[in-house]
Parts: sequence; structure tokens; C-alpha cells
Amino acid sequence: MPNHRSSRATIALASLAVLAAATVTACDPAVEEDGAAAIPAVPAALSEQKLDWAACPAPSAAQGGGDEPEDLPDGTTWQCATMKAPLDYAKPDGKTIDLALIRAQAAKDFGKKRLGSLVFNFGGPGGSGVPTLPAFAADGYLELHKRYDLVSFDPRGVGESAGVQCLDDKAMDAWLAQDSTPDDAAEEKALTVGGSMYARACKSNSGGVLEYVGTQEAARDLDLMRQVLGDEKLNYFGISYGTQLGGVYAHLFPKNVGRTVFDAVVDPTKDSAEGTLGQTEGFEGVLQNFLEDCVEQDECFFEGKDPARGEKEITDLLESLDAKPLPAEDEDRVLTQGQAGMGILSALYSQETWSWLSAALEDAQKGEGGGLLWLSDLYAERDINGVYSNSGPANTAVNCADSKDRFTVEDVHRQLPEFRKASPVFGEMMAWMLLACTDWPVDGHASTVDVKADGAGPVLVIGNTGDPATPYEGAKKMADALGKGVGVHLTVEGEGHGTYGVNKCLTRIVDKYLLDGTVPKNDTVCS
Repeated sequence: MPNHRSSRATIALASLAVLAAATVTACDPAVEEDGAAAIPAVPAALSEQKLDWAACPAPSAAQGGGDEPEDLPDGTTWQCATMKAPLDYAKPDGKTIDLALIRAQAAKDFGKKRLGSLVFNFGGPGGSGVPTLPAFAADGYLELHKRYDLVSFDPRGVGESAGVQCLDDKAMDAWLAQDSTPDDAAEEKALTVGGSMYARACKSNSGGVLEYVGTQEAARDLDLMRQVLGDEKLNYFGISYGTQLGGVYAHLFPKNVGRTVFDAVVDPTKDSAEGTLGQTEGFEGVLQNFLEDCVEQDECFFEGKDPARGEKEITDLLESLDAKPLPAEDEDRVLTQGQAGMGILSALYSQETWSWLSAALEDAQKGEGGGLLWLSDLYAERDINGVYSNSGPANTAVNCADSKDRFTVEDVHRQLPEFRKASPVFGEMMAWMLLACTDWPVDGHASTVDVKADGAGPVLVIGNTGDPATPYEGAKKMADALGKGVGVHLTVEGEGHGTYGVNKCLTRIVDKYLLDGTVPKNDTVCS
């Protein structure tokens, strides 16, 4: 399925192109998980390690590239460090991996007591937090910086944290250009053979870590990070997939949950097929909103006032691309049907990019595919030099480590009618994405996520009514699953994937909670 990417991450990438139980410690008892063996305690050599914070280098290619992070407006410099964690938490005295961290220490003149660290995960799975936090902090997190050290990291399997590697850049170009909606047996075979080759490449290049990059392991990394940072409880801000990671953390370590916010929330009750279908419906709903807004703004790629005509022109465009890709100006590549579909999805994450989508669709109707290809490249984190970050391989690796669901071509055929009904534009493409883990070399953990967190402190759970990637209903499901007195459900009536820093009402509520501990009333609505 597509990344649960933070809308703000999508905007940041676009901007770059233009220029998200008990404590496991040396002395605590082992944690018992439902149906799983006890996990041994982490040795003191890890839980008491001292991090060597230093000036941050420029992000690596695996992290998405770019420049060294700029100081915050108050002069605070960004610091980076490496934290060691067990590769296998069942064998904590064994092999370790390095996890990349970044922080900006709390402002010196905040006038109130420092609250510790506030750890961010921006989603994906597969998103690198090391370049993403500085990209957002100057505009979005300065108020929080008054009392918190702002901290983020590359989760295991991502970026510079034992990043998963699969294909080289040229092979990745070919992989993403393949026919993603097969029309006959030969095309189905080509798709499945390609998937098998991709899985083998991941095993060949990263087989030693694939078994250990799931969300449960990442949640244990969060608790180790909490200890190493010197915090009694974990204060946490999770966006998109980051809410799933936060939910798993709350389930494993309820007594260690500090002030916690989930924005753009993943539904923990759905398996991978149900979740992908929900996303399909979500993107279709936002596509309709985009088409209606296009008419109102009088900036449409189609004539007339009927949004249905706009959707018909998109489906006709995608059908024509299946037979004949479009050239892209100043590119050696062409725009394929699959890339066009991903480009449209990319622009629907935020209302701020709708005008770009309309322009790209208009260009495509004139025979120029560069705009949609550019949007597709943003989603895949491919830079102008043709270099990919590792977000795509990491996304697959984490999803396949988490989910035990493995689908066949026959399964897809059975579900195609429901997906087509959910969206005439995205249905087929999303249905065939169910094969992403079919030949994956390691087994997945479960079909759904357990986030029950009895005894945890309050967690703000924010749902946006116009969220395409994590549909609104999932926030209520997450709040209920966390448990009574834990999940505090908040609604934002708006568009986009993520609300903090976008909706003023919601931002004020979150700031009061994180800075002052003021818990809002359950089911509060911001419009």
C-alpha cells in the first residue's frame, strides 16, 4: 500500500525539488507479550550508553540527500548522534545496530521548567526523521522547543539506521515504471515475477536485518531511546505510520507513556487488505473534493462544471498511458500509467498541492508527462540526479515484517470488484498492491495491531475528515482500542494528511497539552 506519508513531508520534498507492559532495562523484569516468549532485559551497556552528540552532516542519499540542517531562529544548532540497539531484542547481548538520531536542545530562555525530550516519528513507514525534523521545526515546532529537546531518528531499516537496500537506482526506475494493472495472464506473470525478483534483491542485499525491522522492534528502540535520553517517560508525537508505532509502544510500555499525540491516525483494527481498501476509498473521496474545488477555483484541467467529467478524463488518461506512455520534457524517461497514478496520489496528500496536480493533468492531456512524473518522483523520493532514498525498500520491509498477510493473484481477482467500486481511478492499482509481500523472505508478525494500553496516560488521537491516506474513521478506532481513559479523540473538519500546524484550533489544543498538560475534552471538534 502507499506510504502513510505526512502531508508536511510531501510539501517539504516538493520544496526541495523546486529549488511521517514494563520497562525493559537492565534491572526491570522481562516483558511478556500476548502469546510470545518473555523478552530479556536490555544490558546496562546499552541502556546506560552515552551518546556522542556532534554537528550534523548533510543527509546521506539513503536519507534523501540535501544540505546540512540550518540553525533554528533562536540560534540553536542541530546535533546528531548514533545510538546502539540490539539487532534482536530476544538476544540483547548479541549483535547490535546503529540508529541515527538528531536533536535541538530546548531553548535557554523559555522561563519555565524543561519537560525533557519530545520524540517525533513522521510516518512512512520508511521516512527518515533526521532530515525531516529540521525541515519542519523552524516553522512548526518553535513553541514546543521552548520546553522540549526536539528529537527524531531514523527507525531501524530506514536511512542510516541499518537501512534496507534492494535495487540500484536504474533498476528502481524500471521497477516503478512497470505495468501495475495487468490486463491478461502474461502481464500478471510479469508483475509477479518482478515482485519475486524485488524480494530476492532485498534478501540478497539486506537479508540480515529484514526479520528485525518491524514496528515491535522499533517500539523497543523508542523505550531504549527514552532511557538513553534520560527521560522517565516518553513524550512522543507520531504522524501517520508514527501513530501505529506509538500505539504499539503504548501497548508494550503503558507505564512509560508520557505526553503523546497521534496525528493522521492509522486504523489498528484493519488487516492489510482492509487498510488498503480504506485508503482507496479515502483517496477517491479526496479526489472528488479536489475536482469540486477545481470547478470552484475555475482552474480546471477539464471544461465545464461537472466533477464527474474530470474523473472521466483522468480515467481516460490512465487508460491511454497503459498502451502508450507519455514523453517527459528534459527527461530520458517516459510517464507510465503506474507513475501517473502515484503522481496523482502524491498531490492529494495536501490541499496545498492541488493546483500542481491540476497543472500536471492539463500538461498530460497536451502530451507532456513531466508534471505527473515529477509528482511521482516526489512520492518515491527520487532526486533530480536519479538517486533514490531508501524509503521505498524500507516501507516494504517494515510492512511485510509487521503483517503476516500474503496474497495470491487469485485473491486479488476476488477483491478487484470491491476495489473498482471504491475508486474507478485508483481501485485496480491499489488492489494489485496487495501482492507487495507475497514472496517476501521473512514471515510477518500479525494481521492487525494490538494497541491496548491500560494504565497509560492520555493520548491525543486526531482525525481529519478529509484525510486520504489514513481515513478519518481510523482515529476513533485507535482511540477506542487504546482503552477508556487513554485515547482522547479529536476531530478536525478539513483536508489533508495531518493537522498540526495547519489547523489553528487543533494546534492550540495540542500545544496546551504538550506544554501545560491540559487534556482536552474527548470528541472535541475543530473546523
